[in-house]
Amino acid sequence: MKYLLVQEDEDGVEQLWGRCAGVEGLFVDPVPPPREVLTLRGCRPDGLLSEVLAEPDLSPRSPGDVCVEVRDDEKPVQWWTYVDAVVMAHQPHPDDPARHDIVLGAGVRSEESFFELPTTPRFELFAGTMTAAADAGRCSVVDGLFKARVDPAPVPMELIGCEPAEPLLAALRSPRRSERDWAHLLVLDRHGAVMASRTVGLAITGARPSVLAGTLVDITLTDGGDDRPSSAARPIWAEWYQGPPAQPNMWAPHDSQGTAAWLDLTTRAWRMPTPRPDRSGGEHHLDGRFVTDVPGLHCAMAEALLGPGRYYGRERNALKDCLSGGFGVAPPFTSTWHDSEVARRAPADVVEEPQDGPSYFEEIVRLLEQRGVTVVLR
Repeated sequence: MKYLLVQEDEDGVEQLWGRCAGVEGLFVDPVPPPREVLTLRGCRPDGLLSEVLAEPDLSPRSPGDVCVEVRDDEKPVQWWTYVDAVVMAHQPHPDDPARHDIVLGAGVRSEESFFELPTTPRFELFAGTMTAAADAGRCSVVDGLFKARVDPAPVPMELIGCEPAEPLLAALRSPRRSERDWAHLLVLDRHGAVMASRTVGLAITGARPSVLAGTLVDITLTDGGDDRPSSAARPIWAEWYQGPPAQPNMWAPHDSQGTAAWLDLTTRAWRMPTPRPDRSGGEHHLDGRFVTDVPGLHCAMAEALLGPGRYYGRERNALKDCLSGGFGVAPPFTSTWHDSEVARRAPADVVEEPQDGPSYFEEIVRLLEQRGVTVVLR
């Protein structure tokens, strides 16, 4: 059995629903959202978006993904992503020639909605990924953003060769009882240790004798959840199935997407049953030869501090949390960063403040030093 289906009770205790030999539909490539035309009005573009507008009038021009943060006077309240945005046209804003009205073609994806939309929202723009987004300016109005959109149909998941426990047997007898429930699908490695966890819906579309025969059953879940890994992560999970990484730099042969999938699996590694005290002091050597992107930087840093397959943040804010303690190593200590020029050059295009601010590499070094780490670049 390679998978466990569990659900937490009211006290937070995991209750076993069943064991499964296989899962079909664990890896699912996200369906891109439908393309729309939207207008950013009264924009003061910055960074990559400003550079795109400054290019010769060649159509189409793409800044990639553009993230829109909706804010009130104090805090962000919503977060949207314009997927694969393309600048279709732009012109001076009628009331202020120093500003621009920018027409974009993009797929629109809602990321987070924390609070109700304020009466007079502000819109901050970012270009890049959710983990390393650079300022792209701000605008006063976004036409076409707030409208009803049809959610994509849920993608089912097949649980193959299941041994149902009593809660799952009850759900099979009365599927409607569980229509609104969710559970965790725990993915085991070959040694039986949990290597990943994914949230799945418990609405059951069908159940039948298993193709693996015996007394096992195959179960179809209507909704396999939104946080399933993409097909690009399949070889990464196959490596981890053999057991946690025992050697450093095993993530290095993978591209940026693969390294991000590797980094995702390390998040399970720091969840220990019994918290251990942090270690401080000493010198930690970071192998910078393969740090050619942001996920690789954080893989290398975690390996330097804690060893292969361990977790110590996946982006700047998460690293800040780790440096505050509770993750195995806390400042003060010395980090000797070998071949640091590789990282200095490679993620240099990931800039926090494009006009005169530091690159992502420089920002990470600054953060380490501010938190009491002695950084030696070699």
